[in-house]
Amino acid sequence: MDLWLGLTLIFFMAGLIQGMTGFGAGLLAMPLLAFFLDIRVAVPLCMLNGLIITAYLSLQLRKYADWQKIMPLLIGCLPGVVAGVALLKKIDQTLLKVLLGLLLIAYSGHRLLFTVRPRPVQRGWAYLAGFATGAISGAFSAGGPPTIIYTTLTGWNKDEIKATLSVFFFISGVATAIGHAVSGLTTVTVLGFMVVTGPAVFVGVALGSYYSRHFSSEGYIRLILVILLLLGILMIR
Repeated sequence: MDLWLGLTLIFFMAGLIQGMTGFGAGLLAMPLLAFFLDIRVAVPLCMLNGLIITAYLSLQLRKYADWQKIMPLLIGCLPGVVAGVALLKKIDQTLLKVLLGLLLIAYSGHRLLFTVRPRPVQRGWAYLAGFATGAISGAFSAGGPPTIIYTTLTGWNKDEIKATLSVFFFISGVATAIGHAVSGLTTVTVLGFMVVTGPAVFVGVALGSYYSRHFSSEGYIRLILVILLLLGILMIR
């Protein structure tokens, strides 16, 4: 497949999925980008395009955003981003792909096998979830699972969860993107790819957000989880 067409399709689908569900763009995009780009190009590119997605959703869902829910995640996230960016610059690329594959298998397997029910969650877990998300985002640009799992345990409604995830991912994404730029990972090549793929991301998230108002996404989410599981297995082979 042509490089530019492949990247455009990947980011369109990533935007579509996160527009529908509030998460999942990085988890879908990163394994596929690894087949087209060096992972040190793919990670900052995915993060920059992710900012388009989360900015759009944050504005759309701003009336549901509660800063008392968001702040503990952000406080935990910032040191995690520093750790993740440092890991990305030093770790072996093959090992990085294996770790990402294991992350995908663990996350998708958990969601497919277990029904997560709301339960009392102490505030301290928000800081830990934020740190883990920051570290994984800095290293993989796919740090959603810790925060997603945390929010599904809280008993918040759909709009509260989606708004919390969107605002948190946007602000943490800005911090991660700054970390990538300062460390020299955001190159002219990365910015060139973003100029081409950014419009596809925007169209995808707009369509996904529109359709999420009219259809149940549970069956679609399960299909995506199966795909993520298969991609994770493929990446560790």
